[in-house]
Amino acid sequence: MQKINELQLAKELIRYPSVTPVDAGIMKFLEKKLKKLGFKTKILEFKEKNYKPVKNLYARLGNKNPNFCYAGHLDIVPPGNVKDWTVNPFRPSVKKGHLIGRGANDMKSSIAAFVSAVSIFLNNNKKFKGSISFLITGDEEGDAINGTKKVVKYLKKRKEKINFCLVGEPTNPNRLGEMIKIGRRGSLTGKLTILGVQGHVAYPQRAINPSTALIKILDVLKNIRFDKGTKNFQPSNLEVTKINIDNNADNVIPKSAEATFNIRYNNKHSSGSLKKKLNKIIKEICKKNKSKFKIEYRVSGEAFLTKPNKTTFIIQKIIKKITKIQPKLSTTGGTSDARFIKNICPCLEFGLVGKTMHKVDEAVSLSDLRKLTKIYSLILDNYFS
Repeated sequence: MQKINELQLAKELIRYPSVTPVDAGIMKFLEKKLKKLGFKTKILEFKEKNYKPVKNLYARLGNKNPNFCYAGHLDIVPPGNVKDWTVNPFRPSVKKGHLIGRGANDMKSSIAAFVSAVSIFLNNNKKFKGSISFLITGDEEGDAINGTKKVVKYLKKRKEKINFCLVGEPTNPNRLGEMIKIGRRGSLTGKLTILGVQGHVAYPQRAINPSTALIKILDVLKNIRFDKGTKNFQPSNLEVTKINIDNNADNVIPKSAEATFNIRYNNKHSSGSLKKKLNKIIKEICKKNKSKFKIEYRVSGEAFLTKPNKTTFIIQKIIKKITKIQPKLSTTGGTSDARFIKNICPCLEFGLVGKTMHKVDEAVSLSDLRKLTKIYSLILDNYFS
């Protein structure tokens, strides 16, 4: 079996303008590559009302346990103004030891590295006890409604067992080998609307200004000390992201005022416990200020932690061997699709350096790409040995 070159495959993947939720033919392309390696594949397209359909791919080689799964996404963010790039974002170029193109960093090159690693592993291990699988989505950068979340449901329904999952997100802040993600904070967004009574500013006794209650509520919420953090998580934190009063007149007390806030919380809390706490505060302040309120919540994912185990420490050791850096076990950053996968198996995240993701001239070091392929290959060797 011929080894798949990680750089060549990364270039081929970058050429597809697969901006969420557009597939542009990329899933079919990867499917063909994996079929040549012997994988049984299935393209899964999911649809939901008010959301555009998304193609995903699940592929598996072997039918025995343990099943080691690699997860990632082939969808990308828009390139922005193409004139700001030094290259065409969908015509990847190599400059000064770096591959430049949209998705080079987040995260087409990581997928290419793992496919290459699998080809190396299969050349050296004609028969191995277990299975290797890929869970690839086209909806990670978007709403995440028709992507990994639905694939996980599909796998559960089919009683498809995954024993361990490695998510290839760019986890390293500055240098390859710095960081493994073993969990993520939860994310809860609240959109709060305070309803008062409209009136003339000269006659405040005839109106109820909703901004009075809103300001008091936001002040209290911003000053909540949710916790001190834990061994694995930083303290939970609330940030106000929007404040809006739709009022064109300077002499009118408005009828309503709105604010949006987001909480990134650790595993001391759940979205349910936080909602209960927030609702109590909002209700009490509104009652004192004779205002009514509406609150809409959106949960992007609950906080989770994959407790470090034998596999975690093996992966940490392999990364140190190749990069000469001891990777930190971390839970920092935003959300990832690991928030869905952790419902069916333990998972951790390790990929490239995330410095240029979503930026103009997004790039990956060729040296890092080679090292990542080597790391992924050794992970497979050790996992199945």
